[in-house]
Amino acid sequence: IAALDRYTVEIALVESFAPFVSLLALGHAKIVPRDIVEARGDAFGAQPVGSGPFRFVQWDHGKEIVLAGNPDYFDGPPALSRLVYRIFSGDSTAAMFKQFEQGALEDAPVPTGQRLGSGDPRFQYIRRTTYSARFYGFNTRVKPLDDRRVRQAIVHAVDRDTILHEVFLDRFHPARGIIPPGTPGFDPSPQGFAYDPARARDLLRQAGYSAARPLPVIPAWSTARSETVVREHEMMKRALAAVGVSLDVRYQQDWPSFLRLLGEGRAPMFLYAWHADAPDPDNFLFKLFHSRGPRNFFGYANPAFDDLIRRARSEPDPTRRVELYRRAERMVLDDAVILPVWHYVYEHVFQPYVRSVQVNGLGDPYIPMRKIWLDRR
Repeated sequence: IAALDRYTVEIALVESFAPFVSLLALGHAKIVPRDIVEARGDAFGAQPVGSGPFRFVQWDHGKEIVLAGNPDYFDGPPALSRLVYRIFSGDSTAAMFKQFEQGALEDAPVPTGQRLGSGDPRFQYIRRTTYSARFYGFNTRVKPLDDRRVRQAIVHAVDRDTILHEVFLDRFHPARGIIPPGTPGFDPSPQGFAYDPARARDLLRQAGYSAARPLPVIPAWSTARSETVVREHEMMKRALAAVGVSLDVRYQQDWPSFLRLLGEGRAPMFLYAWHADAPDPDNFLFKLFHSRGPRNFFGYANPAFDDLIRRARSEPDPTRRVELYRRAERMVLDDAVILPVWHYVYEHVFQPYVRSVQVNGLGDPYIPMRKIWLDRR
């Protein structure tokens, strides 16, 4: 990386990478003043300086972060002169929503278990599927999950649509693949393995398991332990038991400890979610499933898959590139490396006087706040 002059930066890549230019729009690719970063050191994170539409004013830890409009922004000052981000600790969506109803907040997430629609004049309701994937992963290097037929049987045995409807009230977008809607390469046609207990039993028989030779108990790890997630796990355990699979759900709610479990390969099966940094299929398929992927906790090492990803990453033609990623996704699904469950949904309410709210699949961090204005007439 070299700063050629005040307004020009040169970046040289060691290999061809098709999505690179679009990734420069990410928040952590923004250019900041080197002299101030070096002078403030670790304190820069609490006293940031940039060139965006808002300027940092103060951070009252545990309470709020205050920003002010930047009158010198290159595209003109924002419509809002001030932004205040209120801080709520823990899972407090209900508290946020209550303050929103009282008029103390301009927007709030919809609490879990509460159903809203777009017809209520008291607020603006925005719902959008995010660039995300929630799934159960399999460690493909440990028995009995090293047998693809066993993994396929587990996927066939779980009625994900019923769980999503009965436990989560259809709050999320059902997943049949990895790449979420709105992402290049998303395939709207049904993928994965449909709910089919008879097929699950047949696959287990093919793998050599029966009442006389039962499948070993499979430990499944989760860092989430809410009431709804526990209900989900109970439904999964019953469904799997019906085809001859015994699931032992274990909880590790300390996130660093949970990541160590995954990184050390000590979790045969685990609940995991991935939220994309950018709306690009590479952000899912390379990071999660390539043999060198930083989040490949599955022990998945498929040379044919790696080759497809290598070709896709350097392919300049968007149509051919998307086709390569679709083939790679199909390979992961056929190998039953994961049991896809859902794509998360952004579901917020805004006060009726808030105008020009634009939400994309990346959610809150990428709402163009500079375009928002208030109409209190």
